[in-house]
Amino acid sequence: MEPYFSLSQIYPEPDTEKTIMGSVVYCIHHKDGCKWSDELRKLKAHLNVCKHDTAACSNGCGAQIPRVLMEDHLKYTCPERRTRCEFCGQDFTGHTLENHSGSCGYEPLYCENKCGLKVQRRHLSPHKSNDCAKRLVGCRYCSKEFVADTLPAHVTKCGRVPVTCPNHCEAGLLAREDLDGHLKDHCPSLLVPCSFREAGCRFKGLRHSLDKHLDESTKSHLNLMCTVVNKQQHQITSLKSALQRLSLNQTGTLVWKISDYSLKMSEAKTKEGMELVSPPFYTSQYGYKLQASIFLNGNGAGEGTHMSVYIKILPGEYDALLRWPFAHSVSFTLFDQSSVPEKACNIVESFIPDPTWKNFQRPSKEPDSLGFGFPRFASHEVLKKRHFIKDNTMFLRVKVDPSKIVAV
Repeated sequence: MEPYFSLSQIYPEPDTEKTIMGSVVYCIHHKDGCKWSDELRKLKAHLNVCKHDTAACSNGCGAQIPRVLMEDHLKYTCPERRTRCEFCGQDFTGHTLENHSGSCGYEPLYCENKCGLKVQRRHLSPHKSNDCAKRLVGCRYCSKEFVADTLPAHVTKCGRVPVTCPNHCEAGLLAREDLDGHLKDHCPSLLVPCSFREAGCRFKGLRHSLDKHLDESTKSHLNLMCTVVNKQQHQITSLKSALQRLSLNQTGTLVWKISDYSLKMSEAKTKEGMELVSPPFYTSQYGYKLQASIFLNGNGAGEGTHMSVYIKILPGEYDALLRWPFAHSVSFTLFDQSSVPEKACNIVESFIPDPTWKNFQRPSKEPDSLGFGFPRFASHEVLKKRHFIKDNTMFLRVKVDPSKIVAV
């Protein structure tokens, strides 16, 4: 057994170790051409990188490898190393493994169609052709291509899918998109309703029997249509009445526009007693129903010389709830349409009803032929002097006021 020497025996004095390790030495491979020199303590570190400190590869590949890299060389880079493929488990040398890597049939790879699956390389091509959920597949009915996992949804609505007629006629299989046309125009087994169904005819039969039914039922169909027309006529009348009620003036003030004055005046001069009547209006929402009238060529004391104006009481919807006789003050205003409003001079006449007059009692179903007013409201000469008629139009305001006890 070799004698054991402690550090204190080799370097009996601490300064001795420091002196020796600090001595400058050359690389042990100085004769081989290494030019390194430094303190002795740094020699070991140098030998780890010294290119002259090599040894022959133990695998016999012929390479001279630095000793510090020998382990990595034998494990990873030596052409003669032996290693095993992690996928197929076969043993290879370095050269053959490099050729085998990237082509191993057992290596799992992600499908290129991005279906999310990993498949061994040897099964990848059949997978993409037959099993991949993202492969393109042609519809067997319309021949259009779809991603495989969307094809079932397409088939549920594909117009070319064959279906049978629900009436079990002899047409056989039909494309789904042709079924509606078949049922509407061609199916001989379809029960079709009469074309007068909306009028009330309840007939329903095979298509070929419809023409016969129409020929035999002309009279009954005519009666049905007459009933429908009468019903619609009543509805139209009711709607017109409702519309008229909604459009009635309920403010107690009517501004009446009389257009085409020249034409109407000419007619009034040639037709005796020609009367113009205004739209009806109410004194309030639930008040009296009134109507104004004008004789452009005059009436009574004003005939041929004046324009006459009147107000008449019409039978209203709320007469039973109102006080009689009618006692509201009524005023007529013919507007001067002067371009300078400050200089306008309107014609105004008004009255308070006399409670003893028949005109102001509750009207019967038929209103009086003539109301109450002013036969000589405005002379024809006065109408020509100012701007009461402008652009062949005049405006007459009729105002009813329940609060006035003096005519204004």
